Order: sequence, then structure tokens, then C-alpha cells
Amino acid sequence: MKRLWLFTMFLLFCIPVIYGYTKPEEDHKTLAIGEKAPDFNLPATDGKMYSLASFKDAGILVIIFTCNHCPTAQAYEDRIIKLTSDYKAKNVSVIAIMPNDPKSVQLSELGYTDMGDTFEEMKIRAKDKKFNFPYLFDGDHETVAKAYGPVATPHVFIFDKERKLRYQGRIDDVEKPTKTPNTYDTRNALDALIAGKPVQVETTKVFGCSIKWAEKEDLNKKADEEWAKEPVTLDTIDAEGLKELVKNNTDKLRLINIWATWCGPCIIEYPDFIVINRMYRGRDFEFISISADEPEKREKALKFLKQKNSAAKNYIFNDDNKYKLIDAIDPKWQGALPYTLLVEPGGRIVYSKLGAIKPAELKKIIVENKYIGRYY
Repeated sequence: MKRLWLFTMFLLFCIPVIYGYTKPEEDHKTLAIGEKAPDFNLPATDGKMYSLASFKDAGILVIIFTCNHCPTAQAYEDRIIKLTSDYKAKNVSVIAIMPNDPKSVQLSELGYTDMGDTFEEMKIRAKDKKFNFPYLFDGDHETVAKAYGPVATPHVFIFDKERKLRYQGRIDDVEKPTKTPNTYDTRNALDALIAGKPVQVETTKVFGCSIKWAEKEDLNKKADEEWAKEPVTLDTIDAEGLKELVKNNTDKLRLINIWATWCGPCIIEYPDFIVINRMYRGRDFEFISISADEPEKREKALKFLKQKNSAAKNYIFNDDNKYKLIDAIDPKWQGALPYTLLVEPGGRIVYSKLGAIKPAELKKIIVENKYIGRYY
């Protein structure tokens, strides 16, 4: 059952494609073995512009189409770094190109990451992972991706000295980084070319997240429309109920935000919680909001939640005595708003924040928690 659930989540978040099974659109046809590498001129996260001429001295050029958000792409990041390091002395250059239109990536597809595929987020990812290869952005126009025709991330293209394609396909046959691959397809192709021998397996299927072409932007608009249709409710809760929430006797990582309509920072940051909820709610995660408004202000609080499309578990404390609320949530909390907790199953608090959260920091903490994770 667990395997079935994981596969279902993969279909939901990633819309994966296996090359050879799902035929790409005609204008996204994959480059054929023997064809010349199409030229490009793209910006990279290191502040430079790169073209084929930038790698004219390389005996072999490896171009890998990958991205930030895809769990399969993230699972291969360390292996790409190692590949780059291992083959650098053998006159092999490795570059990565991000092919996705960032506006076509839906929030529901970001359940395995802390960031999307914008150029600015690419810079952060490259710095965090210490990429030792150029990471290029093609998301604005996708002209390079259309010329090469990757169908999933990651997708490898290997070119010889004359820049003719000699291999295209997967890195290896095992996605999970904690397991040992059976076949090292990319390394096998490189070793053959370095030895002056023909590549035995020139093409493989590719497993990963489908390319987010610009024509998929409409799906984001439709997703927003669907979010807006979801019911928003506000239930009352007492001190004992709050204590149970913090105990978190579930199998989900629980994010709790205490806010109020009279709290300026609460109102400003609340949309960030909506984004976080939409990103991770398909995982073992749930977001709970608790209004510290007076019970008689319930309708005002509910109106605000509806305006923000807060389709989560929303509560309002049923007592005028706010010190009961404070003690029930966290004895260490002094009472100022907003206040946010991240609680693991069993009640272990792994994050607490008095004042406004830093969304990027919190997303990273969530996705790297053992109950969530970046990989399948």
C-alpha cells in the first residue's frame, strides 16, 4: 500500500514522463543520435552567459536538463556534482539547463521542494548545493529546450568533439540516492567515448518530472480557480483542544499559526501560510490556523479567512482569557502575535517563531524534515 501511495503522489506532484512511453509534442521532438548540438546563449547562476563556444575546448560536452522543484532532479543533484568532478580531468564539460517555464509550475507540484524554478531560486539552489557546473536558465522562452527536446528532468545529452549527439537518456537506472544503481548509463557512454569506442547503449528511457512548457500556464489559472472554490470554515476550540493539537497524535507534520485580525504582521504574512499549505498538503503535512480574536469577532475572522481562501483547519479560541490560550499552546511563548509552531507527530516542536516567519527558511525546514523529504 505504501508503494502504491508513493506512486500516486508522484503522478499528482510531478506528472512524470517515461520517454518511449509518452510521446512528446511534435514541436518538442527529442534530438536524434548523430544530430549536431543546437547553439544557445543563456544566463547562468554564476552571472555569466554561456553558449556552445564557451565549451569549445572540451572533448566531450554533457548537457543535462534539470530543475529545482522535481524530486527526481533533486535526487540526482549529488550524482551530477560527482560526475562533473570525476570527469573534469578527462576533458569532459558538464552543464545543466533549467527548461521549465516557472509560471507553469503549480503549487501542488512543489510538495517535494522548498523553491520553484525561477532564475532567482536557481541561484539559491546552486549556492546551497555548491554546484560545480554552470546552471543555465531557459525558462523565459524555452527555445533551447524545444531545440533539444528533453521530456523529463533530469535528461542527459552527451556530445562528442564535433558536437554530434552520441547518447541521450537517463543518468542511471535507480532514482533513490540511497540505493546503488545497476546500470550507470551516462558514465558508460562517457567511458566509451573517452576510449574512442562506440557507445553501446545510445538511448534510454527517462524517468522524472515532465517539462513545464509555457502552454501549461493555463493550468495554474485553473488551479487558482479550484482553490477559490474550496470551503472555508472556522470552528471554536478550547484550551484542552489546543493542547491536543500541540500533542499532534497523528502521522503528519503539523504547522500551527496563531494570528488575529487586529495584528498587522499576522495579516501581512498570512498568504505565505496559504502558499505553504498548498505546496505540502498532499504530503504527510497539515496547516492549522488559530485566531486569537475575541469569540464575538468570529464573523470578522471568518470573513478574513474566506478572503484568503484559507481552506485548512481554522479555529478561534472560545475564551476571552488569552493567557489560557498562551499556556495551552506553548508555556515558553510570551503571548505576542503572530506565533508559529512546527510540530512533529508525537508533539516534538521542531520550529517556533515569535513574529513574522521567513517563508524560504520555513519551507526548507519543512521539506527537509524526516516526515516529508525531497525524494520518493
